[in-house]
Amino acid sequence: MSSALRALTAEGFSIGIELPLDNDWTAAGGLARQHAGRLPGEPDLEAHAELARLADRLGYRALWIRDVPLYDPEFGDAAQVFEAFSYLGYLAGITERILLGTAAIVLPLREPMLTMKSAATIHQLSKGRLLLGVASGDRPVEYPVFGKSYDSRSHAFRTQIGMFRDWGATKLPAGIRLLPRPAEPLPLLVAGMAQQRPDWIGEQMDGLLAYPGTPVEHVQRSALWRSVAGDKPYISFIHLDLLADPNASLVRHRFGIAAGRRELIKELEAMKAAGVQHIGLHFRRNQRPVAQTMEEIAEYVLPVFHAK
Repeated sequence: MSSALRALTAEGFSIGIELPLDNDWTAAGGLARQHAGRLPGEPDLEAHAELARLADRLGYRALWIRDVPLYDPEFGDAAQVFEAFSYLGYLAGITERILLGTAAIVLPLREPMLTMKSAATIHQLSKGRLLLGVASGDRPVEYPVFGKSYDSRSHAFRTQIGMFRDWGATKLPAGIRLLPRPAEPLPLLVAGMAQQRPDWIGEQMDGLLAYPGTPVEHVQRSALWRSVAGDKPYISFIHLDLLADPNASLVRHRFGIAAGRRELIKELEAMKAAGVQHIGLHFRRNQRPVAQTMEEIAEYVLPVFHAK
């Protein structure tokens, strides 16, 4: 297991944050977005650097970003807007300890050697903090724009994973090298199943980025993952609306919950019991200021799961 994955799962369970650090999916956030002239799903990035530094200082274990090359109004979600590897380089420069994850890079849309070079660059510049989540992609409109075949993305995904594993040796001319070459294999986490067989995924990948779900759903999903991948990390996400009343009851919504912090702790304990080893919190549904919510979780929730 890579050093970044060991850091992610060292205590059996850890908590991170999925960017963007914005709450534009709330009523107030939507009004602010419209006033600013941003597209539906396009976040307010004015405080993104300040909030990323805050997450690092507060002790969150990882920052996760998504790879959304093109804005598609059918999806209405621009993620964090910035190009993934460029943004990771910036985040590596303004943070010190927090792991930097992708959830996930769409491999079939990218030139393989440049993807590998970008990932290795981030890994080295961040001193080994990269968690490279990868996927085959699920937005058909993007593929013809990039001159790629949507129908052959499963084959392209397998080919690129093979290149990561031998660091392009079978594709490069004799004597040619791709630098920088990581001192240890980059940790490759798969989002979903990438149109692959479960046994292939379990053998080839170092961890799973599972779609958000309830603890009951994760019991079944993590069991399937364990059957093909053994003890490799199982990771997921929660779309959280942390309510001001610490005793507020839990209400489920799509991909997550609204709850006070005491119910959030219970939900995270249930996730851990279900086999989840890391949860990334997503705040775009959060009605309170994001910084205030991050600070409350750091004070009352992180100490329950993270060693001091």
